[in-house]
Amino acid sequence: KSLPEECHLANDDNGKMTSSLDKVNDAMTLMPQEPFHKEQNLNNGMQTIDKDAFYVNQREIEAHQVNLQNLCRICGGSFKNDPCKRSHPVHGPVDDEMQALLRKKERKATSWPDLLNKVFKIDVREDMDTIHPTNFCHNCWSVIQRKFSNVPCEVYFPRKGTMEWHPHSTSCDVCGTSSHGIKRKKQDPSPQGGKRLRIIAERARKVMYARSQKQVNNKSIMKKITNCKKIHLSTKMLTVDYPVDFVKSISCQICEHILADPVETTCKHLFCRLCILKCLKIIGSYCPSCRYPCFPTDLVNPVRSFLSILNTLAVRCPVKDCHEEVTLGKYSHHLSSHKEKKE
Repeated sequence: KSLPEECHLANDDNGKMTSSLDKVNDAMTLMPQEPFHKEQNLNNGMQTIDKDAFYVNQREIEAHQVNLQNLCRICGGSFKNDPCKRSHPVHGPVDDEMQALLRKKERKATSWPDLLNKVFKIDVREDMDTIHPTNFCHNCWSVIQRKFSNVPCEVYFPRKGTMEWHPHSTSCDVCGTSSHGIKRKKQDPSPQGGKRLRIIAERARKVMYARSQKQVNNKSIMKKITNCKKIHLSTKMLTVDYPVDFVKSISCQICEHILADPVETTCKHLFCRLCILKCLKIIGSYCPSCRYPCFPTDLVNPVRSFLSILNTLAVRCPVKDCHEEVTLGKYSHHLSSHKEKKE
């Protein structure tokens, strides 16, 4: 072929190549547009689903918090079970009745978290409103009262341990059981003893009852002999709720009042001087507590340290309309001032 023909063919090939490249570029520019729109629609759909799920979760959490307000923080019981629907704030101040009881026990507590920590070993200071209830029931309040008082009462803690609270979930116990409280674990029934053990226990109970009745009769007779109710102070006049054993140690073994002019026998028992002298005169020369031989000449004063402790005890004045608290050592002087006023 001649040179001009070859140049013409080369130009045709170049033109075809450029036209094919242009078509490929056009196709490449057209291809990504459709998937891009699809991805955008998917993202918008996911955002709307997330918003709906967020609102549903928010509503569930709010309903969960409302249900928590009907449950006790300590035992998980429902306030609806209480006819009076009584409840106490977990983070609130201690009520007046409990404050008076604590003062009697020489203890101080201004807020409930301190008492709940002492009685139930629960730290409620880091509680969250979305997880933990903010109130506790009156039954748990009675448990706290029983802890700080010696008065026997029919109060029981309804669980072996305190409640463990968890965040809201799909299998939430709180939302399903808020009306009647969270279900407790079943306790295995205690095994009953054999017939022989029951008979032995019943006999022992009868013997103990007979002995106690005899002691009660003896004490009632001795109280009638002494007849010191008007001149000696009752242990109920003590301003502080001391332990039972301590109260027994400062009270007369005959009249069970606070020791007045105490004396000690050779068998180390304490009595009011007037009470023991009357009993020795009427029932015989022996100790009313242990029947050990005892004579009026054997009576001695207790040690000085015991007398100093006795005289520092605070008592309430039994005179009507007088609410003054005085020490036992100054009580006779205080009582004489009342007599002077009357005269």
